[in-house]
Amino acid sequence: MTSALPRVGIATDVHAFSSDPTRALYLACLHWPDEVGLVGHSDADVAAHAGCDALLSAAGLGDLGSNFGVDRPEYAGASGRQFLQATAALLTDAGWQIGNVAIQIIGQRPRFAPRQAEACAAMSEAVGAPVTVSATTSDHLGFTGRAEGLAAVASALIIGRS
Repeated sequence: MTSALPRVGIATDVHAFSSDPTRALYLACLHWPDEVGLVGHSDADVAAHAGCDALLSAAGLGDLGSNFGVDRPEYAGASGRQFLQATAALLTDAGWQIGNVAIQIIGQRPRFAPRQAEACAAMSEAVGAPVTVSATTSDHLGFTGRAEGLAAVASALIIGRS
């Protein structure tokens, strides 16, 4: 049973860049041509994965792994958009309404600002609620600063239907 009170979830996700130069990069539900992709069972979209985990956390519905784990072959190669849509459906079925999701991508590349509005629109469409996406670097510190991979941090607000 859900409560009419709002609930908040937070999450992080990280993926390393692939050593395969032909692996495509998918980030914030967008394809990034001419960028090397991330390693993962799915498309490894760190922004989408963090958004899903924040939503699932807020609703108390587990996490990405427990709902769509690597032991489920139907999710091999799945897109971030598919995960967001499936997560939104799980929350709706459990009686939750998504208020909003905020996501910050951390990494040296790709250059995010030129596609920020496009990413927000794509992710909002997938979730069925407002999603804002921003990006930052880590000033060349850590694995993201060495351009070895990407990280994302997300928060989500949900409200129970009474």
